[in-house]
Amino acid sequence: MKPTLIRPQGLPASISRPVVTPIMPSVVYASDTPDALDAQYEGRTQGYTYAREGHPNADVLAQRIDALEGCEGGIVTGSGMAAVTAAVMGLCQAGDHVLGGDQLYGRSLRLMKEDLPRLGITTTLADPTDVAAMEAALRDTTRMVLIEVVSNPTLRIADIDGIAALCKARGILLVVDNTFTTPHAVQPFARGADVVLHSVTKLLAGHSDVTLGWVAARDDGLRKRLYDFIVTTGLTPSPFDCWLAERGLVSFDLRFDRAQQTAQMLATHLSGQPGVTRVLYPTRDDHPDRARAQAVLQGVGGNMLSFEIDGGRAAANAFAAAATGIAFAPTLGDVGTTLSHPASSSHRALTPEARAAIGVSEGFFRVSVGLEDPGALIDTFDAGLAAVRALK
Repeated sequence: MKPTLIRPQGLPASISRPVVTPIMPSVVYASDTPDALDAQYEGRTQGYTYAREGHPNADVLAQRIDALEGCEGGIVTGSGMAAVTAAVMGLCQAGDHVLGGDQLYGRSLRLMKEDLPRLGITTTLADPTDVAAMEAALRDTTRMVLIEVVSNPTLRIADIDGIAALCKARGILLVVDNTFTTPHAVQPFARGADVVLHSVTKLLAGHSDVTLGWVAARDDGLRKRLYDFIVTTGLTPSPFDCWLAERGLVSFDLRFDRAQQTAQMLATHLSGQPGVTRVLYPTRDDHPDRARAQAVLQGVGGNMLSFEIDGGRAAANAFAAAATGIAFAPTLGDVGTTLSHPASSSHRALTPEARAAIGVSEGFFRVSVGLEDPGALIDTFDAGLAAVRALK
């Protein structure tokens, strides 16, 4: 007799279980009865209904990141900017004011400068390394402060403790983008943040093959508002991307430690090379926020460094072309080292004067250090610097 239905009738029975999380791409989940569906929506039973409202692979990944950040109830989103958007637009309304750090990620800056104002949310940028400057920029309508612990790309260290105290005293939400630092370096909830977010795309997933974000709130009410905004606006992650990110997250600690060791070596090497005018790395004694880096990061330098060379755009072109084997790409956190030129990518929308004001010149590069052999990586950078010297 031919079957009359095409729906699956369940998985084969097994007394064993998979050691790897299965990929569960189902868009919808069936319930037994309307009463059973009511019980799910009303929170009396646990279950899934429609993937935009949540799915198993997203929840598994969220729980792993929650554990790293020391929290519960994190929500995975379709990208890092989806997490930023959810935090700002899900928790603010027309008439509110948002104060941001003046060296946020490029698209976060665009959101602050162009998109939020047209929706009636006013914005201001100030130096997060200076609490007095942040306080002076507050208004009676300030609802939220958005910062990154370590700025991109100049690696300045925000005074997160001072800003958290300021926000608490004023009843203002503190949102911290922890992408650059990761919970291996700092846990913002432990330092007073109300909302923490990540671009999981970067070092947490770590292989440049997924696009995901994550956001969590200390308060259950804020968490519910984030969830409702994410579900309503469809900032939903792909189950397959969540599965890949969970796999990548397993090696996060190992990748972080190896990349950090190499980054320290590379920073030391570059600082002694002719034509290199500046090297920025949080644990170096010449870092402009050295004391705060020690207090906040507690000796963790991370995988990111920046450096500057003489010669302007011509020198930058020569270096990038000669440093073969390093991807010249505006990303970070990959298993391979990537090289970014902020003046032509993340900060291209700024005027030369505005870039100069934050320390980004045509000879300024940001490096996301990967897992290559340290000696081979240093040789590649030396080849780039040799090409720069050959211009003179």
